[in-house]
Amino acid sequence: MHISNRPFDSITLGETAELRRLITTDDLLVYAAASGNYNPMHLPIADVDGDGQRERAAPGMFVASMISGVLGTQLPGPGTRLLHQRLDYPARAQAGDELLCRVCVLAKAEGRVRLSAEVTRPADGQTIVTGEVEVEAPLTPYATDQEVPGLIVQRHRHFEAMLDRARILPALPTAVVCPEDDKALEGALLAQREGLITPILIGDAAGIAAAAARIGADLTGIEILDTPRHEAAALACALVHQGRAQAVMKGHLHTDDLLRPMLDKDRGLRVGRRFTHVFVMDVPGMDHPIMVTDAAINIAPDLAAKVDIVQNAINLARALDMPPRVGVLSAVETVNPAIQSSIDAALLSKMAERGQITGGAVDGPLAMDNAVDLAAARTKGLAGGVAGRANILVVPGIDAGNMLAKQLTYISHAESAGLVLGARVPVILNSRSDSAMSRLSSCAVAAIHHFRGQGA
Repeated sequence: MHISNRPFDSITLGETAELRRLITTDDLLVYAAASGNYNPMHLPIADVDGDGQRERAAPGMFVASMISGVLGTQLPGPGTRLLHQRLDYPARAQAGDELLCRVCVLAKAEGRVRLSAEVTRPADGQTIVTGEVEVEAPLTPYATDQEVPGLIVQRHRHFEAMLDRARILPALPTAVVCPEDDKALEGALLAQREGLITPILIGDAAGIAAAAARIGADLTGIEILDTPRHEAAALACALVHQGRAQAVMKGHLHTDDLLRPMLDKDRGLRVGRRFTHVFVMDVPGMDHPIMVTDAAINIAPDLAAKVDIVQNAINLARALDMPPRVGVLSAVETVNPAIQSSIDAALLSKMAERGQITGGAVDGPLAMDNAVDLAAARTKGLAGGVAGRANILVVPGIDAGNMLAKQLTYISHAESAGLVLGARVPVILNSRSDSAMSRLSSCAVAAIHHFRGQGA
């Protein structure tokens, strides 16, 4: 960005400069973090005035900072020092508004310049800020090509949107297996408070009550089925068959112990496809969610297993209104007979072309860079609708999937929703280290998948 100033002697009366800016929710979050102004009126987290909408009002001083932007970069520009300002705020702006800031030189004397300043909303002509400022102008010319590092707000807008969609759906009756751990119980109750699930607690009743006491929770009105630990998952399956539960949630037990009864041919939850796991991940800075599969169940999947992994992920993406673009990952983007994952990727891509995998675009082999970065894909000469745009990443095995998901979580500050697919009902898979957002998002994804994805 090229910036230059107007020294005092070159400034003329009536001279103007202006700046346009679209106010985004991320702008408000950055301003709150920088200024310490955490007024909920200025953040997308609460309905302060009771009108049913979350507040997104731009702080007056934030809007006024557009005036500072014009003064510091255009008129007079670099070297300007603000001396005095008088501003009025006749109206309020919100995230989503495009604003226009204009300053005009009114007077100049002894190195000082007085300017009118106004911020308006061109869409309706409303004045947001108006007043005057006085500055000390620079005396010597200066120009530079200025680059400022970009900021990525650690905000999970994709999960927030999914939560909003899930809240309008019926609460999903959910069998919560062995919630005797504080976090497991708290996650289920949090999802209940948000209207996402209606929990049925299965496990040791005394242990559940003790956990509730530790976290200060009231279990009045919640169904609790006192069941030996080793029978809890089987009872959850029975509730599904009876129509009393439409989802299963993991509590404080090992994943193998949860899934084993579900794989029983007679009393389990199998419906034809393999059970596969998917992480739906909200990565700050990404303009769409990312799915990583399979990172928790299938250790070293063969081609047949990968077909189910891909198809299950495509069906979930469609339920979430994500256009399924499946990038099958390998270490290389060309088929190498010595690398089995590259062969599997090519076969999966061809199977999608022939209709053996349906509902989404599948491409591979793709390396991680040219799967998610369009510039990297173009550098390698990769065309098509998936390379550089993949939103479903199919990994070679559980090691790669687990590492990728945890890298996105702990280095890239992603939140993840974990789900087991391929069963009669969605199985919500949380770990003890999951955040509240992760637990809520897992329930939201399960609800959307159940109510909108049954025909996939």
